[in-house]
Amino acid sequence: MNLRGIVAVSGRPGLFKLVGQNKAGYVLEGLDAQKVKIVTSISSTKLASLEDITIYGEDEDLKLIDVLANIAAVEGDVPDAKADAAVLRALFIDVAPGHDQEKVYTSDMKKIVTWYHLLKDLPLFSEAAPGAAEAQEAGKSEEKVEKKVKATPKPSNAKAPSKTAQPAKKANMTSKKGV
Repeated sequence: MNLRGIVAVSGRPGLFKLVGQNKAGYVLEGLDAQKVKIVTSISSTKLASLEDITIYGEDEDLKLIDVLANIAAVEGDVPDAKADAAVLRALFIDVAPGHDQEKVYTSDMKKIVTWYHLLKDLPLFSEAAPGAAEAQEAGKSEEKVEKKVKATPKPSNAKAPSKTAQPAKKANMTSKKGV
């Protein structure tokens, strides 16, 4: 699942795709049917990447990516966010085993189910994460080639950097009067 660039914006419902950044703020595109582009202020808006969001767990925190993948693997129909709290709690016991039932509120569950319904039809939901593919390729290349890297010693006739290559000194800003 590739959720890179998908963010939740504080104070706004729904999910957004991070398109770019300019002086004024972030350029975001809505993932819902409206496809609205907005610019949010860097100083006043908080963005949360879905890759980095975790859910409180009893032993350790659960990653949102894993929980969304478990929801996708659920057999049958996933309930709507407007479903009863008991239905959502039963769903989360199945898809997020080990979540802390006291710290994960019904509103959090509704938000996650809403996000799932927004993401399930997008192609990025079925893609592999770019970091995971790179890690698998790096692991394969390390298995094939294991070479010792030798440090190359500096030659004995190496010169010190010249005076022109060194950064300029700052000018002294004191006045002649000693103020």
